[in-house]
Amino acid sequence: MTTKSQTADEATGLGTFGGVFTPSILTILGVIMYLRFGWVLGHVGLANTLLIVTISTSITFLTGLSISAIATDQVVRAGGAYYMISRSLGIETGGAVGIPLFFAQALSVALYTLGFAESVVRIFPNLNLTLVALIVTVLVTVLALQSAEIAIKAQYFIMAAIALSLVCLVFGHSTEPTAAADSVEVGSVGFWEVLAVFFPAVTGIMSGVNMSGDLKNPSRAIPVGTLAAIGVGYLIYMLIPLTLYFRADPASMIADPLIMRRIALWGDSILLGVWGATLSSAIGSILGAPRVLQALARDGVIPKSMRWLGKGEGPNDEPRLGTLFTLGIALAAVTIGDLNLIAPVLTMFFLTTYMVLNVSAGIEGFLRSPSFRPTFKVPWILSLLGAVGCISIMFLINAVATVVAAAIVLGIYLWLERREIEGTWGDVRQGAWMTLIRTGLFRIKGPLDSKNWRPHLLVFSGAPTKRWHLLDMADALTHKRGLFTVASVLPEGSRDVGRQEKLEATLQDYLEKRGIQAFVRLVTAPDPFQGMKQLIEAYGIGPLLPNTILLGDTENPEGRDRFSDLVAQCHQARRNVAILRSSPEQFTLVQRRPARFRRIDVWWGGLQSNGGLMLILAYLLRTSWAWRNAEICLKLVVPDAAAAESAEKNLEGLTESLRIGAVSQVIVSEGRSFDEILLISSQTADLVLLGLATPDAVDSFTDYYAQLQQRITPLPNTLLVMASEELDFSDVLQKE
Repeated sequence: MTTKSQTADEATGLGTFGGVFTPSILTILGVIMYLRFGWVLGHVGLANTLLIVTISTSITFLTGLSISAIATDQVVRAGGAYYMISRSLGIETGGAVGIPLFFAQALSVALYTLGFAESVVRIFPNLNLTLVALIVTVLVTVLALQSAEIAIKAQYFIMAAIALSLVCLVFGHSTEPTAAADSVEVGSVGFWEVLAVFFPAVTGIMSGVNMSGDLKNPSRAIPVGTLAAIGVGYLIYMLIPLTLYFRADPASMIADPLIMRRIALWGDSILLGVWGATLSSAIGSILGAPRVLQALARDGVIPKSMRWLGKGEGPNDEPRLGTLFTLGIALAAVTIGDLNLIAPVLTMFFLTTYMVLNVSAGIEGFLRSPSFRPTFKVPWILSLLGAVGCISIMFLINAVATVVAAAIVLGIYLWLERREIEGTWGDVRQGAWMTLIRTGLFRIKGPLDSKNWRPHLLVFSGAPTKRWHLLDMADALTHKRGLFTVASVLPEGSRDVGRQEKLEATLQDYLEKRGIQAFVRLVTAPDPFQGMKQLIEAYGIGPLLPNTILLGDTENPEGRDRFSDLVAQCHQARRNVAILRSSPEQFTLVQRRPARFRRIDVWWGGLQSNGGLMLILAYLLRTSWAWRNAEICLKLVVPDAAAAESAEKNLEGLTESLRIGAVSQVIVSEGRSFDEILLISSQTADLVLLGLATPDAVDSFTDYYAQLQQRITPLPNTLLVMASEELDFSDVLQKE
């Protein structure tokens, strides 16, 4: 079956070596070849110039290798670099790079046409620079609107003009020093500063890649054309300084930007080269920018009101509306005239694109995913070396512009991430996370140490909508840093595996919409308690197991035996237990109260065992957003006033050393029962934390729990805590 896009690719004649080579090499051979090469050579000498050319081309070559690897692994459609990045690192990363790349290319049209106009006005001073630039901008756009194939063919004539200028230069003659050379200080600019000026001359390799949607065979044309353009450009850039070195003195090369015109066999051929370089670069940009914009619109990256920019016309799917939109931006920029302020940032956008392409290829190669099978294989270390080279050059060229460009890219990325755009393709991110998770799991040896402990919760909520207060509690305890899983047990035979997975995905979406980051796990079992036991025994991977089970209190007396048995199993499995006795309405009412008026009562029985875990949970609650700045009140009952004085001193010292912001309260019983004191003292609290006896400490845990339920029924929200993990929680709170 042949798709519309496939038909468009087959109909065009650009699927050859020249389809990429021509715009790429012409953009590489930019104006710097004529106006800046003498300046470079004059300041740093021949050996350093050849070294600068080699370093710059090496970084571009590494990027070309990365591009070739990606292009031979996937079908590259319209959008060039954006398409490659979005299909590898995800639509957010692709859009964060693609949107600035589009504007950089659109504004580059203005930069190149203004450069062309400046060189023309030097020859014909009576002409108006802005008017010439406007006319040339419209003309190159008209050429692009005709078709990409015609625009590419027009560049062959430009290439011929540049070739003629090079031949005239090689067969030229020596020149005498200029009078202006006497005032020039040779070598006043250092090596790295010269490298920063020269490097943009080798950043034109994307001009051909941006035509990816118009190529008949992108997987062949992109690697061959891109690497050939880099190779030819390198040979020419090595030839020019050798030619200049033997025909002009360093001072004259610095003083006269058009020194080549005096050296060449036919001087005016150099002007043809300058004009050809600027026009070819303008054509490459006006062809590439609309195609990036078209891909952005079709993927839904840009706002809905601008989706019409994704339309294509004709058999080759030409982005004519996008081209007109690009023309508008370019004309506005030409009218402004002086683009020197934004030119460095535009260079950073191009280099950012190259850096991210290297990162994409490097990560794909490192992960060795079965889906990444390029026919052009590149060691991942070379791709990452290219990325390091790109970012190093960015800071060398202009550190401020690098930071500005990075801030813009990051801002767009965060904007796209908040929009939660979903691509219909997979990307490398899940593979990267899987590799990191695997590495992390194997590095966790033995039980987690006390310094890094935090609750990893398994929450048995049943239907989340009915017991949402359990999820609120879990979310407050984990702070979106710990892990928690929402678990539920379905009746056996109620759903097949496919429907169960679909229900899990539905619940996951529901939680995410409510701002809860949690996993969802559903199991089927003959009864709920058996299903919960299965999860407690089997859920987790390697050392990453839930260390705390969060339950809602049972309201059914007939199920109390099974519930108590479940708590006992948690204890035997070394899982901490937290039982929240509350109603959704009661807990929701607390959540709506101002945080500064909330109070958490912790009934103290000592730092060991349950006491340490209760304090940790209270502290985690107090530092969460929902319970921020609530007061933790540490309460202790003593029999008489004599014991109260010593207890107060000890508690105050403890709370001060623990640094959890708790206040202490010592209560003298005066013959009253603990239950009476508990009810009176915590009646106005928002949450009460009480220790739960371990099943092996009482003869019948079921009877004990039944009595405990009766005792705490009049209390507000209550969290019963049992520490079962093989961990001294006092070590979590105290540091030696």
